Amino acid sequence: MKRLLVLAAIAILSPISATASETPGAHFIENWDLDFNGVVSAAEIVERRGDIFYMFDQNEDDILSQEEYVLFDETRAADRENNASEHGKGAGRMQVGLTLEFNDINFDGKVSKEEFIERSMSWIAEVDRNNDNAITLADFGPR
Repeated sequence: MKRLLVLAAIAILSPISATASETPGAHFIENWDLDFNGVVSAAEIVERRGDIFYMFDQNEDDILSQEEYVLFDETRAADRENNASEHGKGAGRMQVGLTLEFNDINFDGKVSKEEFIERSMSWIAEVDRNNDNAITLADFGPR
């Protein structure tokens, strides 16, 4: 069951897909905008990050170990490779907020669910170009 959830995560993790190649960020908005208003709010980021955490927490202990993070990193790398031409510039800043290094607040080599959720606002700050505490299409593409 967890493996199926991991496969589903590929769509959620991808900031841009082949179906949205003309509009940078459209796939991200489509997958993270839970109320379909064109804006990914802080609450939606927190909820989706919780979903992603659950997908990769294989032993359900509320900690992403280094081993679990290997699967997480491999899934994100496969997505980037499979959709390389659609990711474009800016995809790196989307991915940085999902890394072990970004989320390991206490530097113990693993990420608790609390750490992962707590880093949500910092991740928004990395991506949010106009500082409105939300992610929209305006936060993607060329400056």
